[in-house]
Amino acid sequence: MARDRFTPDFDPDCGDAPLSSTRHDIVIGRWQGLRDLLRDTGAHWLGRGHRVRTLAQACAGSSTVESWLAAEPHSADALTLRAATETARAFNVAIAAGRGVPIDRNRIDSAVMACLQASESYPDDPTPWISLISVARLYPSGVRRQELARWWDELHRRDPYSVEGHLQVLHYYSSRWHGSHGLMYDFARDAAGVAPPGCALPVLVQYARVEEYRYALDAAQGRQAAVGLGQHWIHDAAVSDVRRTWQRWIAGRADGPVPPGELRDLNHLAHAACHAGTTDISSAVLGMMGRRATPTPWSYTGDAGKQIVKWRKDLGVRA
Repeated sequence: MARDRFTPDFDPDCGDAPLSSTRHDIVIGRWQGLRDLLRDTGAHWLGRGHRVRTLAQACAGSSTVESWLAAEPHSADALTLRAATETARAFNVAIAAGRGVPIDRNRIDSAVMACLQASESYPDDPTPWISLISVARLYPSGVRRQELARWWDELHRRDPYSVEGHLQVLHYYSSRWHGSHGLMYDFARDAAGVAPPGCALPVLVQYARVEEYRYALDAAQGRQAAVGLGQHWIHDAAVSDVRRTWQRWIAGRADGPVPPGELRDLNHLAHAACHAGTTDISSAVLGMMGRRATPTPWSYTGDAGKQIVKWRKDLGVRA
């Protein structure tokens, strides 16, 4: 009998079956499934954030969230999803316009107002504040430092260990947006340093390394520049960061499957561990992933699927 060849599963929902079922409703413009899913998710902030962001990407090209708001204009869940959807739409316009091309400020302002309205409708929810910090990157000169600090304080007060919230600040502070490599790494390491055992925040350093790599590729205007970045993943600091993240996050977490909202984080650690040559960690993390995978960050260094298959084969990781 032929052996089953390993193939990564790049499920955009990261294995969240109820989310996958609900996304099908968007295609037919049915909003009731969105309402039921977010109601059932409740105040589980990791799961809520993952579901809202994924639904927002699907809603960005439809009027489903607007139909929901027309039917239930005071729904906190609908307002939160609308804020995330407006944020996704603004980023879609920015991507289509091209790097460095400013988009209509009114569109950004509209997304900001949607985020602030959502934050008032459900005061305990950190999700609108994550959307708000995310869309702030699109202002050509960013936002005033005091304003960003206030938004960050609001988010941190609601969910102090939110990886997604920290990640949006990290992106804002990156050289590709409104900061520098040093500012970005300082923020990532400060957050990692105060994270309790089992918290995923230490993986922010791996996100920062990917950001630095992308910036170098963009500056060199082509993937061929990757040849000159061979030491980027394997110098002493990079290797130490991988081991530190493993020890603080994975070694300190409870046994059990990685939730959908942390799958992208796990892929960042796996990618960094493979490229750093830390075979003990990369084997363990690839084993934890199983078939579940996310395209990023693998897609920044080649074909995502082929890389995962190759690393698993080289390391002898079984399906």
